[in-house]
This record gives sequence, structure tokens and C-alpha cells, in this order.
Amino acid sequence: MHAFNYHRPSSLADAATLAGKSADAKLLAGGQSLVQAMKLRLASPTDIIDLGTLKGLDAIKVSGSAVEVGAMARHAEVANSADVKKAIPALAMLAGSIGDRQVRNMGTLGGSLANSDPAADYPAAVLALGATVITNKGKHEADKFFKGLYETALGKGEVITAVSFPVAKRAAYVKFKNPASRFAIVGVFVAETSNGVRVAVTGAGACAFRVPEMEKALAAKFAPESVANVKVKADNLNSDLHASAEYRAHLITVMAKRAVEAALK
Repeated sequence: MHAFNYHRPSSLADAATLAGKSADAKLLAGGQSLVQAMKLRLASPTDIIDLGTLKGLDAIKVSGSAVEVGAMARHAEVANSADVKKAIPALAMLAGSIGDRQVRNMGTLGGSLANSDPAADYPAAVLALGATVITNKGKHEADKFFKGLYETALGKGEVITAVSFPVAKRAAYVKFKNPASRFAIVGVFVAETSNGVRVAVTGAGACAFRVPEMEKALAAKFAPESVANVKVKADNLNSDLHASAEYRAHLITVMAKRAVEAALK
């Protein structure tokens, strides 16, 4: 691990100012990705800005037809929240499937989204539910937030403060997980909200993405057989020692079918 300057800001404004001063500064939320990357010397930030002492960023509340989850809410808190379980059960189940107990009790929603790991679970929920990412500088629509491999729409000095998830009429998340890390080799989140049906995939590409063909088929008939024959091209999908691009393409259809089945239960 390389040397760095450690900061404990007293306010969100201070954190944003510190983050904006250096292109090589990093915000520390749960640290479940950043710290490991630093240990392996895959990341060498000049400054670490710890958000752990900031108050009010971990609140979970239901307001009307949406659930707002604070950026510093731990995965375990989302998974165990009675409000989330009642309003969007699929979101609670997703949070409960992330990593192991240590990861779930340390990792945060905001940290996961800002990192935009190609195999992370939360991005699929944000895209499928059509969520809004709220920051200290404004709001980002789900469809415009994830830009590519570890790349998002966040600007310099911009800090995620919360995410607003629309309540779904029905939704489910199913993933084919790596047995060691429990990251999604392929994960599919299917949701029907007041704005229609959305299908989001994680683990298969450089970042989470939607499958319009499946959405159109499910809008016509929300049933497993509607997506059973929808094939996703392997072009530009991830290929590694865990699964080839062709296998991931096959898994997208399989996981989508299972997600629809789960949503109908």
C-alpha cells in the first residue's frame, strides 16, 4: 500500500471540497473495494476522505411511492429494514445476497454505486427500478449514471448522498454467483413499476445494462416464457476464467426467466 493523506471531514461540504482539490483523491465509504485495491497496489490515491463520521447519510425512509436509502446505509441495514422488505422486497433480498457478513456489515450503497464494479449487485437494482441517484450537486437518472468499467456520471467533488427507488408492483433479482466472492457472474433484476417493465443485467458487461428486447416482451406478457427465447449477443460481454462471453450471454436468458418466475410468486 502506498502512502496517502487521511482526512476526516466534519461535514458533507468539507468532504466535497477535499475531494475536489485533487484528481487522485478518493472517498472512503465502507472500504470493501477501495481498501482491497490499495492493498494490492491497484489503486494509489494521494488522499483518502473518510465519510464514516458524517451524520445523516445512512437513513432509510419511505415517502409516498418511493424508498429513499442513504448512501452510507450498510448492505445489512438495507437487507434487514422492515420498510424496505415491505415496500421493495426484491431490494432487501438483493442486499442480503451481497458478499458475506463482513462485507454486508461494512459495505455501503453509495460506495457500491460510485465504484461501479462490473459484477456489483446494486447497479442492477438502480437500473431496473429506474432509481434516482441523489448527490450534493443534484440528481442523476439511472439510465445516465453508469458509463462503463468503474466509470459513472459523478463529477469532481460530487458525493452520493442517497438513492430514491420507486416502489415496484413486482420485482425480483436472481444471480449466478461466484461461489467464493459471491459477486454476480451474471445477475438479472426484473421490475415492473408505474413506468413500465425494466430488465437490468450485472456481471455480464463492463457495467450494468438494460435488455430492451426482454422489456418489450414482458410488457406484452409478464411471464417466464416471454423471455425464454430472447437471446443476448455475446459481443462485448465479459470473458474470464469464471465464464466465457458466450456462457454469460446464455446465463442472462436463464437468470431473466428465473427472475420473472420469482417476481410472480
